[in-house]
Parts: sequence; C-alpha cells; structure tokens
Amino acid sequence: MANDSNQSFSIQLNGEPYLIGNDARLVKLVERLNLRRGRVAIELNKSVIPKAEWAGVRLKPGDQIEIVNFVGGG
Repeated sequence: MANDSNQSFSIQLNGEPYLIGNDARLVKLVERLNLRRGRVAIELNKSVIPKAEWAGVRLKPGDQIEIVNFVGGG
C-alpha cells in the first residue's frame, strides 16, 4: 500500500486555489501564512471557527476558507 503522507490537495483560500499538504490542520495553515492569531477570524465552509478549535480542524479537498485579518487604526 502506498504511503499518502506526502500527498497534497487543493482548497479555496479567500476565493483562490491553494495547494496544501496532507498535515492540513487549520492551525498549520495559519502558521504557514504567518498570520497573527489574535488578529484573525476564519470561516470554513461558511461557518466561523473559534480559535480554540483551530488545532483540531483538519482540512479536506475542496474546503472553502475565508480569512479576515483585523487591522487597527483610527
């Protein structure tokens, strides 16, 4: 049986195709994109995912992710 641990697949990230590896946890995606956890909101398939759940969420082929990065200012 072939080892699928190095397979990658495509998701939609802010409306664009994005290739992601098999260890496709939401928290890993945030780290890979160098996003600051405290300033980000994430929607997965039209549902907002609380930050406390990011580590347990595994992404699947075709998932749709929208990331909003909050910027302070006045």
